[in-house]
Amino acid sequence: MKALSVFLTLIILALAAAVYYLYDINQKMRGELDTLRADAEASNQIRHTLEAKIDDLSKENDQEIERLKGTYNELVAGMKDEIEKGQIKITQLEDGLSVSMVDKILFPSGEAEIKPDGIGVLERVGKVLKETERRIVRVEGHTDNVRIGPKLSKKFPTNWELSTARATNVVRFLEEHVGIEPGRLQAVGMSQYHPVASNDTLDGQSQNRRIEIALLPEIMAKKDSDGE
Repeated sequence: MKALSVFLTLIILALAAAVYYLYDINQKMRGELDTLRADAEASNQIRHTLEAKIDDLSKENDQEIERLKGTYNELVAGMKDEIEKGQIKITQLEDGLSVSMVDKILFPSGEAEIKPDGIGVLERVGKVLKETERRIVRVEGHTDNVRIGPKLSKKFPTNWELSTARATNVVRFLEEHVGIEPGRLQAVGMSQYHPVASNDTLDGQSQNRRIEIALLPEIMAKKDSDGE
């Protein structure tokens, strides 16, 4: 009897240990399940937040595209005569727009000072660009590949100096007379190295002598200036 009692006691102790072990495992599993549920809920919240941000960005992008279309249409309407004469070309880009003007509409031959007729043109273009928001106004001066003549070489040794002076004078005009914030303005001399036509003909050279005013997103303009 004593041996049986000891045996039964051992069985009871073993069962108790097994029950405790199973209870401990169950508690751990419950804890892990609660953690997984909390993680899943947090993930859902993050997903909903990201979806809301993506939706907001999409709406903002659509609105920006509409604003750009409006700016483009306003420029085209305001510069109709110059466009028909081939003096100005306005191009809508994926995330901006470009206004390209042949040099003769703005400057006397070989000079960088804006002539009276050019002042009127820049005022009309500038007033439209001034109303745009969060946009950089980048002014690029371009030339043909004809070398600067002896009479002008003291003032402009190369096409680099001429293109840079023209771009700078346009930027100063847009700041001082149109009122565009200087932090939005950039002046870049491109010289002869970005032609849009062949320099082998007089017509091609005329197209290459130009001022391009690009309306760019602030982020893109910063990347360009950083060389990225």
